[in-house]
Amino acid sequence: MRAVIFANGMLDNPTAARALLRPDDTIIAADGGAAHCRTLGITPALIIGDLDSLSAADQTHWESQGVQFIQHDHRKDETDLELALLYAQGLDREEALVLGALGGRWDQTFANLLLPAYRSLEALPVTFWHDSLWIYLVRDERTIHGHAGQTVSLIPVGGDVHGVTTSGLEYPLKDETLLFGATRGVSNVLLGESATVQVGDGMLLCFVFDPET
Repeated sequence: MRAVIFANGMLDNPTAARALLRPDDTIIAADGGAAHCRTLGITPALIIGDLDSLSAADQTHWESQGVQFIQHDHRKDETDLELALLYAQGLDREEALVLGALGGRWDQTFANLLLPAYRSLEALPVTFWHDSLWIYLVRDERTIHGHAGQTVSLIPVGGDVHGVTTSGLEYPLKDETLLFGATRGVSNVLLGESATVQVGDGMLLCFVFDPET
């Protein structure tokens, strides 16, 4: 079972986003992310946040559909997406796919991408999708999927990352160290439909995308 969370950022390709959904997904909207659900013609199981980005018309619409609301005070310590991910983890879902997490605010985008590194969320594997871009946090080991020729970049998070070993990439790493702030892990290439990234100590953000995008 998977949780799919719609954040209140950009969703440039709604048709492709709709095609990612599975019948057994639990759909969660983080506040204004509910607008994406309405665009796609899907009904979320839950809308969570302080609801400051949800229009009155949208709130009325979702209430008429029987959607559950969990409203938090505006003066809160967490973003709406963090609240949604914490809720999804509490549902014991095997993974979370986040759509609409990137946008015009760089601070918000950066904070969103770092959420999977938050200790309170480490039990929930999180994947971000934005058009043709996939973003994963790698702890220990993760298999990434795509197609031959896609660019794969591995960016250290929170410090140097030791014991990095990869398979399925054009420039393999074997028990290597990627230094925090250095660019050695940028612009590798996926050789087939999948690759494996192993980490001995530390965390990596892994970006997978078509090179022309």
